[in-house]
Amino acid sequence: MTTLTRTAAGPDRLPPPGRDPAAPRAGRLREALRWGALRTLALAVLLAAWQAVVSAGVWPRVLVPSPGEVWRQFVLASTVHDGVRGYGGHLLIEHLGVSLGRIATGSAYAVLAGVPLGLLIGTVRPLAVVLEPAVTFLRTLPPLAYLSLLVIWFGIDEAPKIWLLVIAALPPIAAATAAAVRTVPGQLVEAARALGSGPVSLLLSVRLPSALPEILTGIRIAVGVAYTSVVAAETVNGVPGIGGMIRDAQRYNQTALVIAGILAVGLSGIVLDALLRIAERTGVPWRGRT
Repeated sequence: MTTLTRTAAGPDRLPPPGRDPAAPRAGRLREALRWGALRTLALAVLLAAWQAVVSAGVWPRVLVPSPGEVWRQFVLASTVHDGVRGYGGHLLIEHLGVSLGRIATGSAYAVLAGVPLGLLIGTVRPLAVVLEPAVTFLRTLPPLAYLSLLVIWFGIDEAPKIWLLVIAALPPIAAATAAAVRTVPGQLVEAARALGSGPVSLLLSVRLPSALPEILTGIRIAVGVAYTSVVAAETVNGVPGIGGMIRDAQRYNQTALVIAGILAVGLSGIVLDALLRIAERTGVPWRGRT
């Protein structure tokens, strides 16, 4: 009876002899726990070294506060205490949310402009000769170099901040798109032409899907560039905003709060980059396949 049941079920449904189906999953779990323990150990060593430097009095506390002082400022900026709401009337998460909103807006505009610009540079040679040096010129400029000009043009409200993030994020997207379109395999292009694809169909059905993995990588890099530029963008009238909070705390030598803000930026950046990696893997499952 047992033999008949197995035969009816089909041999393909039975696990190979001597192999546990849960073994790969358990191995991945052990590996994740091992790497997690290593990261935790590295963090503990870093905090211990930091505390040792502070206890030894190598630098004054106003320059290098202890981890406990940074944590206290982190808590104070994140809660309502003695009738005071966070810092500057806003909680830390609200400062961070405003900055993330600015980054999202600036990055979205950069994608809308940068991808078509990169497609033109990568496919139309005369336009590439004219536009590519301009993209390279913008890519080499530090954000603070044109912030003052943007303030003169647009005032001190939201417009100069968004424009600064757009200008910072657009060149990596355009450059990555142009490079990706140029490296599309010639066999794919010739096969599509042989099947009767015109220039527009060739661009949308062959070049763009083939280049999409590199374009998404360029977008991820551009979001990181926008993130690193947010402090510069919020130098002028940036509160609420995590960059504005950091700049304001720096003016009053609140070093512990400055460090707490920097840590908030870094940790949220790690989370954001992880989400973009997931979106990249989900959006282009054919990446790395031939």
